Amino acid sequence: MSRPLVAFGAAGLAAVAAPAVAMRATTASSRHAVDSGDLRPADAALVLGARVWPDGRPSRFLRERVVVGVELYRRGLVGTLLMSGAGPNKEGLDEPGTMRRTAIEMGVPARDIVMDPAGVNTWASARGAAARELRSVIACSQEFHLPRAVWLCRRAGLEAQGASPAVLARTHTVIGYGREMAAAWKAVLDTMA
Repeated sequence: MSRPLVAFGAAGLAAVAAPAVAMRATTASSRHAVDSGDLRPADAALVLGARVWPDGRPSRFLRERVVVGVELYRRGLVGTLLMSGAGPNKEGLDEPGTMRRTAIEMGVPARDIVMDPAGVNTWASARGAAARELRSVIACSQEFHLPRAVWLCRRAGLEAQGASPAVLARTHTVIGYGREMAAAWKAVLDTMA
């Protein structure tokens, strides 16, 4: 393989990865595993939506995100869980409703759960949290998603930290990091619109 071709390929890869790398670097000190002890109190946990199975059960990623939010609530770091995701669709799947039900099953009082059915993507969730006049949030998601989530929350005007589950599934995590390359570019473009 020729040197110019290798250099061109390396430059292309760097350009594709640049937003994700920048988001990762600028949010590094604000992202922690939920059990790390490094998180500061915030107004709310922003629990970000993910897949709901056709039978209404939360996917593994969605359940993990709710568990993180509930743990923050139990530790007294937040007093409110903001469940943000795509609301009821034509199939009857409802991310915030599923998250709410799961958190209630884990012992969180319904009065401390707020639902945002307009959180169809991370940027919409961040803007929805800011519209509720929250000052600070702890975004709850998997580690690979948190750099973008925290970055978008900050772009929406929030003081933001991120909390992830302590244990990650290796295969899905590799896929998640790959997906974040494109998602980071989309996030940059979304905030410019």
